[in-house]
Amino acid sequence: MKYNKTFLASGLLVVSAFFSVSCVNGNRDDKQNDSTSTTASTSGAAKSDFPYDLANPVKYNMPHNLFEISGIVFHNGDPKEVFAIQDEDGDLFHLGLGDKESKFTKFGGKGDYEDVTIIKNYFVVLKSNGELHTFPIAELGKPEAANVTKTKDLVPKAEYEGLAADEKNNMIYVLTKDSKPDSKAKASSIYGFKVADDASLTAAGEFSLSHKAIEKASGSSKSKFRPSALAKNPKTNEWYILSSVNKVLVITDADFKVKTTYPLDPKLFNQPEGIAFDRDNNLYISNEGGTLAAGNILLFKLKK
Repeated sequence: MKYNKTFLASGLLVVSAFFSVSCVNGNRDDKQNDSTSTTASTSGAAKSDFPYDLANPVKYNMPHNLFEISGIVFHNGDPKEVFAIQDEDGDLFHLGLGDKESKFTKFGGKGDYEDVTIIKNYFVVLKSNGELHTFPIAELGKPEAANVTKTKDLVPKAEYEGLAADEKNNMIYVLTKDSKPDSKAKASSIYGFKVADDASLTAAGEFSLSHKAIEKASGSSKSKFRPSALAKNPKTNEWYILSSVNKVLVITDADFKVKTTYPLDPKLFNQPEGIAFDRDNNLYISNEGGTLAAGNILLFKLKK
């Protein structure tokens, strides 16, 4: 009898303990589910009017020579041909999005080239040190471009990754990735330049992209914001600013005041370093390649 009583008591203790743990885990799961649902609901309600589905792109793999694809741009928004650069070589590539091979024209030597844009029928390419290489579109198709203008000391000493044109206003913008003054100010500096018919540049304003505003909009302050590319939405006049490091897309007004942010899924966005719009306002984001993955361009069609 003592054995039976002991056995019964032990059994009751085990059952009681199991029930208690189950309840605790159940409550924890319920809280997590509630939290997730609330976040998704709030986020969805606030951002349901975003005109692109960032989870469902059309993917175009790039040829091997664009494994490290960086900046991208279209001429007059024509999506039949994309122009691109990659990090290490001074080559301007051009190809159809479905092409398996690309053509290129050399415009410079080895270097850290970050972005490209087109304005006034000139290509403008940005190096990470802020140097600009400019040459006429008419040089495209030649093995090596002639009449390449190199512009140095146009912007303060810093690391740069973003370059974009606002063709309506004959402006280009150079975006800082990182600098000591920006780190101290908790902001990213943007420098605007007016573009003449001969592609010469005149300083036309400085802007500041607030990191605190980005943190507030995204609800995260885990790491310092380091932008990698930008493009202006021609329909809304909003700036779309990428950060490869932070895996986030920031939307601002025309004066770079933060409006909202959207997280980027690392499974889709390996290293997003280029962004562009076509004439139908579809959105394109380029990614450098990774382990067992080619460089690519992702197309996000405008929602109808």
